Amino acid sequence: MEITVNGRLAAALASELREAREELTRRWLERIVARVTLDPNRVFPTDELLDHVPLLMVGIADYLEDPAREITADVPVVAKAIELGELRYGQGFDVHEILKEYEILGGVLFSFLSRTADGVEEPCTRSELLACAHRVFRAVAIIQQHTTSHYLRLSAERVRERENRLRSFNRMVSHELKNRIGAVIGATQMLREDWVAADDAKRLRFAGMAAENAEAMKDVLQNLLELSRLDTGARCQRNVLLPEAAAEVVRQLREMARAQGVDVRLDGELPSIEVNAAALELCLSNYVSNAIKYSDPAKGARWVRIRGRMDGDHGSPGCELVVEVHDNGIGVPEEARDRLFERFFRAHGATATGVEGTGLGLSIVRESVEAMGGRAWADFTDDGSVFSLAFPCRRASEHGPVDDGER
Repeated sequence: MEITVNGRLAAALASELREAREELTRRWLERIVARVTLDPNRVFPTDELLDHVPLLMVGIADYLEDPAREITADVPVVAKAIELGELRYGQGFDVHEILKEYEILGGVLFSFLSRTADGVEEPCTRSELLACAHRVFRAVAIIQQHTTSHYLRLSAERVRERENRLRSFNRMVSHELKNRIGAVIGATQMLREDWVAADDAKRLRFAGMAAENAEAMKDVLQNLLELSRLDTGARCQRNVLLPEAAAEVVRQLREMARAQGVDVRLDGELPSIEVNAAALELCLSNYVSNAIKYSDPAKGARWVRIRGRMDGDHGSPGCELVVEVHDNGIGVPEEARDRLFERFFRAHGATATGVEGTGLGLSIVRESVEAMGGRAWADFTDDGSVFSLAFPCRRASEHGPVDDGER
């Protein structure tokens, strides 16, 4: 039951709250920034959003003054709360961080109103002060609920999407392994036949079939092992700087490149941005190894170049870290380009001799990148192929908690 409150007291507090909305927004921002290694401009990354945040303060003030002005789904302040939830989802915040963000807001508001109440000349009872505090608490809780609900809705959609992709992926992998195992069993059974054992050419042929399919199964299992590294939560994953991750990929593939006579190197200075080590190295290794395997033997100089750039200002909406692998290999037939990232599709399966593969590499790249909110694609120019990755700019790791109260 709503306690009757001195209307002049509630109105006075609400007026002070509206008047100080810009300052309170600044304090809220400072206390959020104090908990994370995140540039202040990324907490509320656009002027439009920063201008909208004070509307949350106004909505709270309106409810404080008159609880009949309930904060419902059709009021502008809720739209801003939902917008904030979408932003935090895109930035990679966890749910507990959103809850903590509003806990900080509540602390900022209560501290401000406590000081303000001491200067209000309106007479009031203790119960009236508690009622005003309850209204502020309820208003913050409602806004927090809408922000968190929208965040969780987006998270649930992502989980469903990944589950569907995983089920489809498992079916395809199971089918591939079943076929490969059947081929190995068939080849080894043929090797037991006397008419094969007595013919060196036939024996070598079936032994080669068994070895080829066993190697293919090994590649599939290696790809699955790499994918399993991405299943742990972001907090358990190792982050490294992009130049370090790219240099590690070049080191791992050095011998393969040397055997093919391919020069692999970093092209220019890569952005010094933290990336998920497992995801970046997995994707980049696929791109670079493909570029080496499909190098053009007719060319005297065969090369692969890795470069990176930031598209957009770091922390701004739509900001992406783009990594490209450019090569002057044999290219991709035009009719095969649209299917490059399909599972088990091999653009050169029938034309490139001596090149083995499962057709899973590029599909794993796309699955991995899209699971992190990014994109994977390929472009083709007169001087070769460019395979690209784009990851959204993410928040930095957070520090430990600090005191959220006002001083």
